[in-house]
Amino acid sequence: MANALWDNRVISYEGCAAQLFFIAFLLGAEYSLLTVMSYDRYVAICKPLHYGSLVGSRTCAQMAAAAWGSGFLHAVLHTATTFSLPLCQGNAVDQFFCEIPQILKLSCSDAYLRELGALVCSVSLAFGCFVFIVFSYIQIFMAVLRMPSEQGQHKAFSMCLPHLAVVSLFISTAMFAYLQPPSISSPSLDLVVAVLYSVVPPAVNPLIYSMRNQELKHALWKLMTRCVSEAINFHSTSADD
Repeated sequence: MANALWDNRVISYEGCAAQLFFIAFLLGAEYSLLTVMSYDRYVAICKPLHYGSLVGSRTCAQMAAAAWGSGFLHAVLHTATTFSLPLCQGNAVDQFFCEIPQILKLSCSDAYLRELGALVCSVSLAFGCFVFIVFSYIQIFMAVLRMPSEQGQHKAFSMCLPHLAVVSLFISTAMFAYLQPPSISSPSLDLVVAVLYSVVPPAVNPLIYSMRNQELKHALWKLMTRCVSEAINFHSTSADD
């Protein structure tokens, strides 16, 4: 964001490493939290009477700590591996941030296998989380379809579909960015895909989750109403002067 605002295309080696670390950390934590949220929805719909005991405050704290911890380990692994590679193809990253695939394009071909090993570890972990999410939603949809009330089905679907949409967007675009064959890679396509997996899911998370909260919607409506009324009063005062 700072580079875009000041039209700056230069970043230091240490700054690039820090940027890659935080992006890998936040993306790993985001994916882990999406996995935790699928478990939360599974318990809420399939075992509602046990929700308080299965998803208590202590359990939530432990799952959040596990999500952030896995993101941290993911970031350390990829940052250390990526920046241990010698860069033989210049120092121009063809992306709006320091992204692993773009940095690997600058590395020597014989050193690429080290990062490939780290990538395999991450893909294996991500696949395990993906299987957990799919299994959770299979159980959820089976439970929803057994509900006798259409209102209950609608409420359950409205709680799950936003989360499922973010998961689908996040997984599909991230997989395409990191696993796409070099033959179809292009700067414009890489840019669009990077925005879709790194910017869009975090940006829409507050919208699709928080807007279900009636208190938050009421507070937002009051804020907008007050801003509009103050703007009208300001223009009225200016016109009188």
